[in-house]
Amino acid sequence: MAEQAGWYAGELRRELGLRNREWARGRAHVESYGTPPVIVYEPEHPADEDLSHHPSGQRSPAGDPVSAGTPPEGSTGTDGDRHGNFYDPAYRAIAARAEWMRRFDKIHAQGRALPKAESGRRWRELDSSMSSDALLMNVFCTPGADGVRRALGVEGEGLPEFGWKARVPLAGGRFDRTEVDMRWGGLLVEAKLTEGDFQTRAAAIVEGYRDFDAVFDRERLPRVELRTARRRTAVEFAEEFTQEWEEAAADGEVAREFQAGIVARAREAEPAEAGYAGYQLIRNVLAAYAAGASFCVLHDERRPDLREAWFAVMAAVKPAELRVRCKVMTWQELAVLLPEGLQEFLDWKYGMVRAGRVASAVGPPAVGPTF
Repeated sequence: MAEQAGWYAGELRRELGLRNREWARGRAHVESYGTPPVIVYEPEHPADEDLSHHPSGQRSPAGDPVSAGTPPEGSTGTDGDRHGNFYDPAYRAIAARAEWMRRFDKIHAQGRALPKAESGRRWRELDSSMSSDALLMNVFCTPGADGVRRALGVEGEGLPEFGWKARVPLAGGRFDRTEVDMRWGGLLVEAKLTEGDFQTRAAAIVEGYRDFDAVFDRERLPRVELRTARRRTAVEFAEEFTQEWEEAAADGEVAREFQAGIVARAREAEPAEAGYAGYQLIRNVLAAYAAGASFCVLHDERRPDLREAWFAVMAAVKPAELRVRCKVMTWQELAVLLPEGLQEFLDWKYGMVRAGRVASAVGPPAVGPTF
């Protein structure tokens, strides 16, 4: 399962990297160090003659240029009128609300792996083209997406809260201040894009939640073994390598398999403790239970591994009333309910299109012609 999830995540990262390399033309950005590079954007104030909304300069269905470079009416021309990682109307809506703009306070965890921004500004997590939080805000901060509210069963006229701090009760009377990606009325949302999985955690920690046994059948939850010792590399086992072996494996492939076997045996010898897979899902279901809310996982349809992981956790939920409040949707399923301009943005930048459409082509083919 882990290998399969890694393949799906890697393929999506590769495609998003290609798409954003094209999308970033004419927009303030840098590429991360390492391979493959990740595009990271920074706020800017564009001029009217900047690139159109589409990298290819195409026009909207109405025939007019879809400009991402025109500042909003009343703009003072200051920095921040546009951000390459955001759909313009969404970014203007975010900038107009201090509670939404505070999401930019979160510093990028891998900032040291990035070139310095020309402005000297520190990189934020929302600047990354791989950020699921940025995608979430693009979708839910864009004005005119009322159909999404109805599809998700959100009642009332309140606005989404991003990075909502839940209070999940622990067995000792204290609380876990879990951060939920979004709360909208009575709905909690976990957003995923290129993340590898839903994390793992030791059984002792997971079982320490007050409502754990009331909510879950622990025997049906996906289990894992967590290694507690530092993982060692093959080069730390010098006694198992010889000059004779190196000569016999000139192509390197046999040697790599041999080294992998050494590491695998050492890994098996390390101490391990019981744990649970899907920890983020378990924790968020417990948060929904405590708050009397619904819970929805949003993921890309190109990540069936995430959907399967969610179903494995959902199947262990005991209360039927809570189980029916657990949902899953793909970004592509939501796309049909979004304004046309936002749909085009999601197509070009993320390759996300509603059913019946084909995503725009991007970059060179992964495998060249065979003739």
